[in-house]
Amino acid sequence: MTRPKLTFAYIVEPPEYQTLACTLLASIRSFFGPEVAAIGYCPAHRMDELHPAIFKAHEIMGAEIRPMVTEGMWDEPYPHGNKIIAAMQPRDSEYSAFVDSDVLFLRDNTPENILKPGHVSCSVAASMVWAEQDIWDTIYGALDMPIPDERIEYMRRPVGPVIPYFSAGLVSFPEDPSSGERFPDVWYDTARRLDRLTHLENRRPYLDQMSLPPAIRRAGLDWNILPEEQHYILGGRIRGEPLPEDREIFTIHYRKTGILKELGLHKFARGLLGEHTGVSFVRRLTEAPEKIKG
Repeated sequence: MTRPKLTFAYIVEPPEYQTLACTLLASIRSFFGPEVAAIGYCPAHRMDELHPAIFKAHEIMGAEIRPMVTEGMWDEPYPHGNKIIAAMQPRDSEYSAFVDSDVLFLRDNTPENILKPGHVSCSVAASMVWAEQDIWDTIYGALDMPIPDERIEYMRRPVGPVIPYFSAGLVSFPEDPSSGERFPDVWYDTARRLDRLTHLENRRPYLDQMSLPPAIRRAGLDWNILPEEQHYILGGRIRGEPLPEDREIFTIHYRKTGILKELGLHKFARGLLGEHTGVSFVRRLTEAPEKIKG
């Protein structure tokens, strides 16, 4: 088998993320096709808790579920950091893209739209209400790095030009290192360093995102800012608003199932799952109909 250009990596963890992951996978297969690889990662100590239907769905859709060691990876338990651990796992593809499980692809897409050689591709964060700009002095100072000269505008809460800050909900990167280490390994090291700064406020749960920009530069790469259409973040100020009709939205980050229902996309998501597995509710792959509620 030829080396795939892109592998999607995501979290498969009970209770909620195991079912969301199957819907995400169905959307990957619908709009990126069978050429891309897909691997769901579950904390090794929780693999036995996964519902049998989750394994069946992944088998049907040509994807894997792999265990990853998460215990002991942080000085204190940090489940939110599992995305960095998942990104670190070895994969045999040119690029990988970590994507949050509460993401849904909506239309035909290609790897080239979310990849760029020598770059980590990600979108601008929706906002950064948890800290002031001077937090970057602490972050870059601790890493002995200069603050970037570039300035951006937040996706959902514009406040004027700000120091680059990105969402970690969709992050794609080259697997072959450019400076001796793979990007996700540098990301992990950067996050660990910042996590040990006891005076750095709000480092949890924002550690993955605050460490992302400096990690990109420490890895000898640059950032490629994805257009909003490739990672359209829902909720917040735009909750209740329909998707824009004057643009083609390829990807939504819905965060909560309720938001998906508000947009009328919950049935769409179930339809994708049904198209690829034959069932609209994943547990029906292994449970008798009379035992299923809802």
